[in-house]
Amino acid sequence: MGEMIRIKSVAADGFTFPAYHAAPTGDRKGGVIVIQEIFGIDEHVKRDVDRWASLGFEAVAPALYERREPGFVAHHDEAGIKDGIAHAMATPREQVLADIAACRDYLKGGGKVCIVGYCYGGSFAWLAAGEVGGLAAASSYYGSMVQANAQLKPMCPTIVHLGRLDAGIPADAVKQAVESANPSVPVYIYEDAGHGFNNEDPERYSEPAARLARERTLALFTT
Repeated sequence: MGEMIRIKSVAADGFTFPAYHAAPTGDRKGGVIVIQEIFGIDEHVKRDVDRWASLGFEAVAPALYERREPGFVAHHDEAGIKDGIAHAMATPREQVLADIAACRDYLKGGGKVCIVGYCYGGSFAWLAAGEVGGLAAASSYYGSMVQANAQLKPMCPTIVHLGRLDAGIPADAVKQAVESANPSVPVYIYEDAGHGFNNEDPERYSEPAARLARERTLALFTT
């Protein structure tokens, strides 16, 4: 359904990065920036972009590791996780936010622009809500950096999704931190879901949680 395009990151370094792009079907509702997990622009990210396009949004997913390893895509195994984490840790926060801003600028001619992110992307959806202007709404899925950055004040309506069974992210502690600093931000905990529950990898996917979180995100993006 989609295709690879290139977007220039003017605010960062002028680098032109690839992004997976899909045009909206039906009545256009705006744009959605989809931020990847640590594994790069893999089949799951592309499927998510296509899904948002099918719901009426022009959607793009920037390849955030392109400066370090062009075309990086990792398997969901020990080696892939190691490589993905290495790229994530070595990619500057300011650079990622600048690339997100470039995606915003690419999409903004077609109406409001929202952002959704998963895992690594969930952290940056939260950070972008607080540090990148011009976004209409943000939906953060199980981002490991949300708790440490809970004091950020989102500049747009924002929601957070967490899995109760996520061994790496303490759902209750994240919820408490976010709601203490930002009482108006809903934090949803999915009791039977773990980390990566929106990813259709059989080891992580929770269809009921993914469906409900998407319904809540869609409602936010169309308000």
